[in-house]
Amino acid sequence: MAALLAAVAVWLADLAWVRNHLHVSALLLVILLGMAWRSVARIPAAAEPGVRLAQRPLLRWAVAGLGFRLSLHELWTIGAPALAVVSVSTFAALLFGWWVARRLGVSEKLGLLLGVGGAICGASAVVAADSVVQGEKRDAPLALGIITLLGTIGIVLYPLLGRALHMSDFVYGVWDGASLHEMAQVVAAGFGVSEAAARVATVVKLARIALLAPVVLWLGWSLRHRHRAAGTAKVTPVPWFLALFVVFALLNSSGWLPARALDLLRRADLWLLCVGMAGVGLETSFADLREAGLKPIATGTMQWAFLAAMALGMARWLCR
Repeated sequence: MAALLAAVAVWLADLAWVRNHLHVSALLLVILLGMAWRSVARIPAAAEPGVRLAQRPLLRWAVAGLGFRLSLHELWTIGAPALAVVSVSTFAALLFGWWVARRLGVSEKLGLLLGVGGAICGASAVVAADSVVQGEKRDAPLALGIITLLGTIGIVLYPLLGRALHMSDFVYGVWDGASLHEMAQVVAAGFGVSEAAARVATVVKLARIALLAPVVLWLGWSLRHRHRAAGTAKVTPVPWFLALFVVFALLNSSGWLPARALDLLRRADLWLLCVGMAGVGLETSFADLREAGLKPIATGTMQWAFLAAMALGMARWLCR
């Protein structure tokens, strides 16, 4: 099912009218197709394991494969100015999100999950944080639904704002990677502007993901220190796909791979990205927001707006 949607999206994105007038990438199209499917029809039970495979392992391999589009020089150039943007804006958004949740009367555990997911890396951050927060049964699904849907809106909104504000590919990529929720959403929004923007956004997002382990470990210590219930953190210090991304970038920089082989690898990676994004779309429905209520949605939205504004201001200041 995910591969079928990916094929349709690639075909649509290659149409001359779509390229010349809509300027949308296959990655955005495949997410919208998946969401449309999910909104009008149920996913057959037999297809659910395949959708989960596309959304998680395949998508992570595809993200790692983006390393074949980067050189070590680009990694260094992108990483130096962006690290300050990522570090300062992420921790500021984390504290702001938790403060807003308390002010709006959102339950403590749901507020903690929303804050970590919105500030760092979406669904994977929510799952990792829930291993120590141990929220109520509905807290993690609500946080996942809110963050996924807000980030999906961002896939459409970010390229429009990037063009309207005349951002360079570099500034846009830093802003995208530092403020959008999921890696999948960051990549899709990046390709919505250009391949160069997507490359920058991917590196910035990977730097942001690296902050997940210390934040979750600190959260577990803090809860135990305050004599609250807390589980053992289930998060690795360095995600495997981040390590593979660096390995693939090293291979790309070495000059060992022939140009034809690199081209094939990049095409295969784009296909994997589309299949993975189809899985994301098929797992997302706007109807899920009805289950969340207004206060958690307002918390997630305000934190996102704060993070986006701060990351954009810092990116324009530090990454000129």
